[in-house]
Amino acid sequence: MNQTSRMAGATARPVRIAVFASGGGTNLQALLEHFQGAAAETARVVLVVSDREDAGALDRAERAGVASRVVPVRGRDEDDVARDTLAALSDAEVDLVALAGYLRLVPAEVVRRYRDRILNIHPALLPAFGGKGMYGARVHAAVIEAGCRISGATIHVVDEEYDRGAILLQWPVPVLADDSPEQLAARVLRVEHRIYPLTVEAVARGLATGEAVRPLSLPDAVAFGLVDADGPDEAEVRRALGLL
Repeated sequence: MNQTSRMAGATARPVRIAVFASGGGTNLQALLEHFQGAAAETARVVLVVSDREDAGALDRAERAGVASRVVPVRGRDEDDVARDTLAALSDAEVDLVALAGYLRLVPAEVVRRYRDRILNIHPALLPAFGGKGMYGARVHAAVIEAGCRISGATIHVVDEEYDRGAILLQWPVPVLADDSPEQLAARVLRVEHRIYPLTVEAVARGLATGEAVRPLSLPDAVAFGLVDADGPDEAEVRRALGLL
């Protein structure tokens, strides 16, 4: 019996989420707050994993009363990283993983064990502006340099390559004429904080009921780029994810 089958049914416990983060953890914070509220009946963040001992995400985990684990990556064999990562996930009985500013490639063995149960959010509209080394300010600078007038955030399933897994949801964000990378980053990040927790909730609900992970739809106005610079409101995102 697979993990999804064990969880399906009316008596299933809340889905247990691990969040991987390398930096300050603002998307982690959005997830913590979401799943400590009304969504706690659906899923809970039970573990934070970082590759860095000084990551601000670990402080956020401690303040929230969530267990954390540091799994160093630099200079280590992938098999050792995979072993330690899987041990951490197993100890916490994790069902679903959400990457939130995690800058390392997830070991192939971890991807295999958690196939279709690892999500990532990327600060651009993939497949453009993705791949190894494309993170943070580098992404936004490349978008502006290319002359794009629309950027956005992409939530996708993680596979063995950087930013190549199946896309679940994209939300466009306008690029303004006088944008700096920092200004665009702030606008995209606001959208990330709104769409990521709700998308993780939608996937967790599907996992709990045995439904396959599938692409999620956007309202027509959003899909055609008629977007507000302030980003979507919660009801709009919930409608897109089928949570209303």
